[in-house]
Amino acid sequence: MSCVRRPPARGGCAPARVRRIMRERGLKALQPKRFTPKTSDRRADLPSPNLLAGQPLPDAPDKVWAGDITYIPASEGWMYPAVVLDLNSRRVVGRAQADHLRAGLVTDALQQALTSRRPSRGLIFHSDRGSQCGSREYRALLQRHGIRQSMSARANPYHNAWTESFMGTLKTEMLQGGCFIDARDARTELFAYIDSYYNTHRRHSALGYLSPAEFEAQNLSLN
Repeated sequence: MSCVRRPPARGGCAPARVRRIMRERGLKALQPKRFTPKTSDRRADLPSPNLLAGQPLPDAPDKVWAGDITYIPASEGWMYPAVVLDLNSRRVVGRAQADHLRAGLVTDALQQALTSRRPSRGLIFHSDRGSQCGSREYRALLQRHGIRQSMSARANPYHNAWTESFMGTLKTEMLQGGCFIDARDARTELFAYIDSYYNTHRRHSALGYLSPAEFEAQNLSLN
C-alpha cells in the first residue's frame, strides 16, 4: 500500500466549492467510524486518578501528554500502533508499532517521546485504564522521569478523547478502507503519515488551522 500526500496550498477553499467539485467528480468524503472501545477487558490493577478532570488544556507543549493504542489490518494479521500525543499542540511526539499488546509497545512509544522531547519533571501522562499503562514496567519508566500518571474513569474512553480522535483520523486518512501488505509496509506508512504529513502539514481547527509543527513554532516565536 502506498500513498502520496501533497501539503495543502495556502489560502484555503470555500466549502461550497469543495462540495461542488466533489459532486461533479463523483467523490464522497471519508467519515471516521463511530467510536467503539478497542482495548481488552484487562485493566490496571491499581488505576491512577484522573488528573485532567475539570482542568483546562495545557498552555504550552510538554506539560500534558496522552497515549493510546489502536489496531490496523495487514495481510498477515493485526498490527498495533501506539502513540503519545502532546495535548497543547496535538503533535505526535512518540510512536511505536508491534504485532502484540504487551507493555513493551507503550513503553517503546513513551521512550521515543522522552528521547526526542526531554520534558521537565512534573509532566502529566494521561491514558485509559488498560493493563499496558498499569504495568510495573511502564510505571517504573514514568517514575524515573518524574512523570505524573493520570487515567480515565472506568469504562469511559471519552475521557481520552484527544487520542481517540487522532486514531480515528489516522485510520480514516491512512487506510482508506484498505489493508497493508505486511508489518513492514504498515510501519513505513504509519511513520510517514505521522512524521511527513500529520505533524507537519495537517491543519487543525483547534490550532487556528495550523499544523502541530506550525503551532509550536508560532508559540515559540511569541515567547
